[in-house]
Amino acid sequence: MAEAAKWYVVHTYSGYENKVKSTIEKTVENRGIQDLIQEIVIPMEEVVETKEGEDGSAERKVVMRKVLPGYVIVKMIMTDVSWFVVRNTRGVTSFVGPGSKPVPLTDKEVIELGIEKLVVDVDFAVGDSVKICSGPLDGFIGVVEEINMEKQKLRICVSMFGHDTPVELDFYQVQALD
Repeated sequence: MAEAAKWYVVHTYSGYENKVKSTIEKTVENRGIQDLIQEIVIPMEEVVETKEGEDGSAERKVVMRKVLPGYVIVKMIMTDVSWFVVRNTRGVTSFVGPGSKPVPLTDKEVIELGIEKLVVDVDFAVGDSVKICSGPLDGFIGVVEEINMEKQKLRICVSMFGHDTPVELDFYQVQALD
């Protein structure tokens, strides 16, 4: 069975993220190792910046900002070749992990960084009881009120201290009751 590619965090010199991304992409293409190094991402987020004009008016504009300045995320199968290519790219200082051992991101971290949308099979429906399996309400049981496939979230009603409380959770935070 072929090994699945995992996401690794690569530390770069600040401001070199785009250069590192394009250099790795070129190297992958030149060496024909698309099967080893599959994707390079610089996580970005939309931020509203407010600038005050000279006349005292405020100008708001939406800009894209790096979520992790100084880092790129690489989806790769870790081999001597893929490690060498990434590690020896100009602008890369190291992989994130203890010593020289890169540690892959967990599925949860990948989702939270917005790198990849993991499609979760939902084995429950509106009206079903589910158990919360992560987060501050771990162990609580609730009833599904709404399922949002696009956002991979659901709203459940949890009974706490005699009150029904609606809670929004990610699909991976709950499991169906048998």
